[in-house]
Amino acid sequence: MTATPGRPLLNRRLTEFGSTIFAEMSALAVRTGAINLGQGFPDTDGPEPVREAAVRALRDGRGNQYPPGPGVPELRAAVTEHQRRFYGLAFDPDTEVLVTAGATEAIAASMLALLEPGDEVIAFEPFYDSYAASIAMAGATRVPLTLRAPDFRPDLDALRDAITPRTRLLLLNSPHNPTGMVLTRDELTAIAALAVEHDLLVVTDEVYEHLVFDGEHVPLISLPGMRDRTVSISSSGKTFSFTGWKVGWVTACPALVTAVRTAKQYLTYVSAGPFQYAVAEALRLPDAYFADFREDLRAKRDLLSGGLADAGFEVFRPQGTYFVTTDITALGEKDGVPFCLGLPERCGVVAVPTSVFYDTPDAGRSHVRFAFCKKPEVLREAAERLRGLRG
Repeated sequence: MTATPGRPLLNRRLTEFGSTIFAEMSALAVRTGAINLGQGFPDTDGPEPVREAAVRALRDGRGNQYPPGPGVPELRAAVTEHQRRFYGLAFDPDTEVLVTAGATEAIAASMLALLEPGDEVIAFEPFYDSYAASIAMAGATRVPLTLRAPDFRPDLDALRDAITPRTRLLLLNSPHNPTGMVLTRDELTAIAALAVEHDLLVVTDEVYEHLVFDGEHVPLISLPGMRDRTVSISSSGKTFSFTGWKVGWVTACPALVTAVRTAKQYLTYVSAGPFQYAVAEALRLPDAYFADFREDLRAKRDLLSGGLADAGFEVFRPQGTYFVTTDITALGEKDGVPFCLGLPERCGVVAVPTSVFYDTPDAGRSHVRFAFCKKPEVLREAAERLRGLRG
């Protein structure tokens, strides 16, 4: 089939989107045999009891056929227990929880469900690349609010100024990928006040909720006035190191869950049946698991951050997530894209240029992101290789 004369095959809303930077850089890592610190996936599996729970579910025939559309009851109950246990939030597992194919589908379904063409969505840039694509597919317009080094704090006055009569929704990510910034309670309170004042919906991506090293994670939905206007999203992949299972969830009031489910049911309909039972068990792991997981990643953050500083990078030490953003200017470089494309050949390491996560790429032109969710020996080897940049 060929394109109609004058009209390309790809929907014009998606013409600015090609393959994701993560796919490109991971393919580069495979092709060159480089250490992949670009894409954010661990190089070890999560807890053995959780993996065995998935095996049991497969063998017992639980989830091998279509699970219920909203998610298996066991997982929906476990999500509500998790929200109460860590944040004191009460949700009804039957009407206020929706299981999704990872947080990525939850975000896409939320944008498709809640936006109309012409609506505006304010999001902090740099933003995870699926945000821009999901907003575009909904026919809405993204309005970036730039986070700037070294601390990447949001300018709340600029946020207020960005709100127009067309603003429908705020899309927030905290802990924030790729910068590692964690919104404070005061910042979240101010954002909540703006949302109430202007009657805005808010979608929050909280997938790194258990990876806060400095500060605390405060769910926006817990603040006054936000219970009925917030779609809270999280997932199992980052917390339990099974990113390939793609099990995420939405918690929100019944009206918002119904809206998101309406869109979601025509995307995947359902997914990851046996893994849903395993994630239900994972969410009930003892507090020690979550604390040890956080401390392990904290040590890896410090290990890689120190190695990057020794190699000559300016390091912006993250408050959360498992990514560290750096500036390459001190290495005599100006543009992260050619730098990252050449890095595997120069020293056998793959990273990601963060300018691809901006609508205003000059704001992050010299910034490069590294993932530290790898074995300590891999991080040490990567740091040693990167030290060769000084020479």
